[in-house]
Amino acid sequence: MARAVTPRRKAVNTAISWAIGLLIFFPIIWVFVLSFKAEGDAIKAPLEVLSSPWTLESYSIVQERSDYFKHFWNSVILSVGSTFLGLLVAVPAAWAMAFVPGKRTKDVLMWMLSTKMLPAVGVLYPIYLLFIQLGLLDSRLGLVVVLMLINLPIIIWMLYTYFREIPGEILEAARMDGATLRSEILYILTPMAVPGIASTLLLNIILAWNEAFWTLNLTAANAAPLTAFIASYSSPEGLFYAKLSAASVMAIAPILIMGWFSQKQLVRGLTFGAVK
Repeated sequence: MARAVTPRRKAVNTAISWAIGLLIFFPIIWVFVLSFKAEGDAIKAPLEVLSSPWTLESYSIVQERSDYFKHFWNSVILSVGSTFLGLLVAVPAAWAMAFVPGKRTKDVLMWMLSTKMLPAVGVLYPIYLLFIQLGLLDSRLGLVVVLMLINLPIIIWMLYTYFREIPGEILEAARMDGATLRSEILYILTPMAVPGIASTLLLNIILAWNEAFWTLNLTAANAAPLTAFIASYSSPEGLFYAKLSAASVMAIAPILIMGWFSQKQLVRGLTFGAVK
């Protein structure tokens, strides 16, 4: 029998939740505050920073120094392109593993997941040389392929989990009615797994948007996304805290806004199949 939640216990739980939320969100809040301070004020003690005047100077300098919208569109193309390319590969793969499993299906899934544990720097040199030979260095196409491949295990694992919750009898009935494999995936499986596919899509856009290692090492100027835009405000002479904070806010604001408006779909997808 469920225990009744008293008003006092509810208030304590609410206070703890707010405290944890503010603790997690504090770095973003502080970066936001520093972005509206002058460079000299940004390195002062915290209380002095808060009491110093607010200004848009750092944002103005960042806009003048860098082509923000070029980096922004590169980030959009890389994150969205790699995610949709990954879905094209992952949906048939997850379908096969979920509905036509073999003796080694679980071993293959574990092997794919184990590739995420490989240090990226361990394969940077051969991929860098390969990109030079293929002419893909500092190109959007090359980065789309790389970002798709590094996130592909996560996409397949998530879709496999969602597909396993769909009754196989529905697909068997469709086959008996003459549905082809293409029709089965496009018109039956995909609509039924929309919440799971949507959450997978959103999560992988976020992962690709935040990817820094590969974007910093495989780009220079043409395909540089917002992660490279942020890194450009770190120099051998030191960090420009106010300008770096302004660049960071400009880089994370789009993905934060997207996450805020799509949080219901993301949560719904992540809990898809949890309760039967």
